[in-house]
Amino acid sequence: MRIRFTKMQGAGNDFVVLDETQGLLGLGADDYRFLADRHFGVGADQILSVRAAPSSDVDFEYVIHNADGGEVEQCGNGSRCFVRFVREQGLTTKSTIRVKVHGGVISLHELPDGRVKVDMGQPVLELPRIPFLSEHAVALDSNPLLWRLSVGEQHADVAVVSMGNPHAVTTVADVEQAPVLALGPLIEHHVAFPNRVNAGFMQVMSRQQIKLRVFERGAGETLACGTGACAAVVAGVRLGLLDPQVEVLTRGGKLTIEWSGLGHPVWMTGPATTVFTGEMEIPT
Repeated sequence: MRIRFTKMQGAGNDFVVLDETQGLLGLGADDYRFLADRHFGVGADQILSVRAAPSSDVDFEYVIHNADGGEVEQCGNGSRCFVRFVREQGLTTKSTIRVKVHGGVISLHELPDGRVKVDMGQPVLELPRIPFLSEHAVALDSNPLLWRLSVGEQHADVAVVSMGNPHAVTTVADVEQAPVLALGPLIEHHVAFPNRVNAGFMQVMSRQQIKLRVFERGAGETLACGTGACAAVVAGVRLGLLDPQVEVLTRGGKLTIEWSGLGHPVWMTGPATTVFTGEMEIPT
């Protein structure tokens, strides 16, 4: 089967975008893995499928598959690319659209300067909804917002948050020296996270700026993670380390995250760029 695709990136987090608004392509996990493969396929952290609106209260549906072929609930950088894609392809003329994702509905806004601002919804902090099994961790007496995980012969103190997908955020002194590739997969597969988890490593530069690396569930370390940036800022605000508006520096670029506290949504602003378009034969 031959398919058309668009390669996009948001702060270095890269995607293959598929237009399924006129009908589903019927791809399976093997097909998504093939498209994401950087040697034999197109190469991407995630595959984004743009689908027709399933109900009258939204403009589109948006389905995300990781490089390992598994479907995931949310992708912040991908959502910005989603807006750019549907406008460039003439699928809508709106600058503000509502999109159904696995975890609910998000609102996306293309700004006059070309960046995209996304209402990522309110963070989920209730442990069963993340989901997080606290019986497999130790609550720290020094800070009730942190949980200690045993990871191999080490431990990691994490704040747990869901932005529609689960995150465990660790504060580190130097993000460049942090053992992201060693601890990331151990945290991702920790028994406390029945759906696995994205592992974030945050260095606080000031109350208005952090550096961040994220080992993403099913993808490994990526150059940027939008939901990871949101989760890190939520964790930092709750821990009293950050102000409501924070500049997040990732290896792929800069994101602006805003969160006014409990009861308020998280807003993410950042770039979205089309890299190239093409056609490819999917092996059968």
